[in-house]
Amino acid sequence: MKSLLLVILLLSFFPVLKSQDIRITDFKGLEPLLNKQNDTTYVINFWATWCAPCVKELPYFQQIHDEFIHEKVKVVLVSLDFLKHLDTRLKPFLQKNNLSPDVILLNDPDSNSWIDKVSPDWSGAIPATVIYNRNFRQFYEKSFTYEELQTIINQNLIQK
Repeated sequence: MKSLLLVILLLSFFPVLKSQDIRITDFKGLEPLLNKQNDTTYVINFWATWCAPCVKELPYFQQIHDEFIHEKVKVVLVSLDFLKHLDTRLKPFLQKNNLSPDVILLNDPDSNSWIDKVSPDWSGAIPATVIYNRNFRQFYEKSFTYEELQTIINQNLIQK
């Protein structure tokens, strides 16, 4: 009984790491997220755990998520990893790197049918990012620094 009380007491002092909820969808399910017309600025990053430049910039997207948590800015990480690697690679990667923005696993192998719908300028290479709100839309097929992301968002936030 004492050991059970000790475990309960310890758990109350240490947060339990929550497993990241990952939405799995095809492009048809993702597409509405790319076209919202409200007062929120969306930062939609296409990436994969096997992409070194993607992994390098993910902490910057986490910083943006944290910095603008009380603003109308939504960071979404769209993983292009294979569905079969969800439990063995993607979830452990997210937990290890403490990534808390929303994550969507895009499970739609027919990329030729949807890449142009994200942006006609997209060759299909990653990392790729769409930053938009109702007044601004830009597609970037490049890696970002934190400062670049911060500048783009600050210049394009919809004022209250």
